[in-house]
Amino acid sequence: MTGGFGALGRAVGDALLASGARVALVDLAPAPAALPAGALPCGGVDLCDARATQHCLDSVAERFGGLDGIVNVAGGFAWEPVEHGAVATWDRMYAMNVRTALLASQAALPHLLRQGRGRIVNIGAMAANRAQAGMGAYAAAKAGVARLTEAMAEEFLERGITVNAVLPSIIDTPANRAAMPGADTGYWVAPAALARVVLFLLSDASAAVTGALLPVTAAPAKTTS
Repeated sequence: MTGGFGALGRAVGDALLASGARVALVDLAPAPAALPAGALPCGGVDLCDARATQHCLDSVAERFGGLDGIVNVAGGFAWEPVEHGAVATWDRMYAMNVRTALLASQAALPHLLRQGRGRIVNIGAMAANRAQAGMGAYAAAKAGVARLTEAMAEEFLERGITVNAVLPSIIDTPANRAAMPGADTGYWVAPAALARVVLFLLSDASAAVTGALLPVTAAPAKTTS
């Protein structure tokens, strides 16, 4: 799993480990001291570099005796209006969200194809469907993730590999709460809840699902008077 040291990566890692899976957490950052027990940490990996990404996933496959799936969590967000925005922001959003998913998927594919089955799950965003002001670069990048998901799903439709994406609304993480103090978090998605959807898409139960762009939004808790 890419982006494995962040809040969502850790939540997905916890869910996978609880299900009995062997999990490698891949991230650009150095491995932190506290990680899900039993996970294989792979820190310092530049997922925008094809060789580094391929070397990492080859090493994981050798360690585990193969790969069954990959979850592309790695990504990033930037808020910037178009009027005075920088083209560099658009390039950075593409690199962090689309390029990382593409290179990690390409690196995993030889191992998945070798065994004739596998799962690829990408983390998209509801913003891919409709951008708000200041979210052009981010939304365009997440739209790229959606199109990449659909293209791969069609390409590997008859080769045993399913490719799907989840499209969460705002994920309820410490970083998002710090960036948006006072926001109504009622419709934010808990990482653990999103992780359960990812776990389904990795499971045998989802074998008939491919090319799906699955919205994951949370309804506010009901109150009683």
